[in-house]
Amino acid sequence: MDSNKKRYNVCFLVMICALVIIFFIGMGVGSADISVLDISKSLINPGDVYMGRILLSIRLPRIIAAIVLGGALSVSGYLLQIFFGNPIAGPYVLGISSSAKLFVALSMVFLLGRGVMISSLVMVIAAFIGSIIAMAAVMALAQKVRNMSLLVVCGVMIGYICSAITEFVVTFADDTNIVNLHNWSLGSFSGINMEQVLVSSVIVIIAVICTFIFSKPIGAFQLGENYARNMGVNIKRIRIILILLSSILSATVTAFAGPISFVGIAVPHIMRMAMKTAKPVVMVPGCFLGGAIITLLCDCIARTAFAPTEISISAVTSVFLAPVVIYLLVARREVSRG
Repeated sequence: MDSNKKRYNVCFLVMICALVIIFFIGMGVGSADISVLDISKSLINPGDVYMGRILLSIRLPRIIAAIVLGGALSVSGYLLQIFFGNPIAGPYVLGISSSAKLFVALSMVFLLGRGVMISSLVMVIAAFIGSIIAMAAVMALAQKVRNMSLLVVCGVMIGYICSAITEFVVTFADDTNIVNLHNWSLGSFSGINMEQVLVSSVIVIIAVICTFIFSKPIGAFQLGENYARNMGVNIKRIRIILILLSSILSATVTAFAGPISFVGIAVPHIMRMAMKTAKPVVMVPGCFLGGAIITLLCDCIARTAFAPTEISISAVTSVFLAPVVIYLLVARREVSRG
C-alpha cells in the first residue's frame, strides 16, 4: 500500500470514529442527559416511552439531518470551488443559500397563508429555483468581473439583499402555522422530523452518488478546460452537471435547515490539507464526512452551550470556520502578490 492510500485510509477511519463518537454525544446531551448504555438499549429495543420519544422522535432525526445535510453542504461547496476555480467560493458566500432561503420563505408564507400545507418536496423545489436564480446571477457577474475577490463581494451583496427581503417576509408573516420560520431563517435543525429526514436523505444520497460517478470528468475539468477537452470531456455538459448537483445539494440543505454559513467553503479546504489531494474520487466522500462531523459538532454546541436557550447553528459555524475563510483570503492575496 502506497503512502497516499495509507493516508486516505487513516483519514477516513479517524473521521468515521469521530462521527460515531459525536453521534453518541449528541444523542446523550440535552435537557435530559442520557448515558451511552441507555442510548444503545433504546435504539435496539425502545421500551421507555419517555426516553424513546426524546431519542427517536427529537434527537435522532436532528442528528441524522445534521450528518446528511452537513455533508451535502460541504460537497456542494467543493463543486462550486471547482466550477469557479477558487477555494473561497461557496453557497453561503455567493448568496446561493440566501436566495434559496428567500424562495422557501415566500412559498411557505404564500401557501400556508391560504391554508395549504407545504410538503418537503415543494420546499426543495422552491429552494432549488432560488439556488439556480442566484447561480445565474453570479455567473452573469463572473462574465463582467474577473477579480474573484470582487465577485465574492458581489455574491455577499446578493446574499444580503435576499436576507433582507426574507426578514421582511418573516416579520410580517402572521400565519400561526409558521412557528419555526424565524429560527429556520437563521439556520437550525430544530423541529425537523423523520419524514423530512427521509426526503432530504434520498435527494442528498442520489446527488452525492451522481457526483462520485462523475468524479473522473470533474477531476479532468479541475485541471483546466483545455486538459479536459483533450481528455474527451464535454465542457458544456460538465459545467451543467456541476451547477445542477451543487444547486440541488445546497437547496436541500436550505429547504430543511435554512442557511448554514461557512461549512461549504471551509470544509473542502480542510479536507484538501488533511488528504493532501484534490482528486474528486477522494474529496467527495472526504468532504461529506468532514461536513457531517463539523456540522453535527456545531449543532451539539448550538443546542447545549447556553441550554435551555438554543442559538442558531450559523452562529457557531461562523465562530469556528470564519477564521479559515479569512486565512484563505489572506493566503490568496499573498500568493497573488508573490
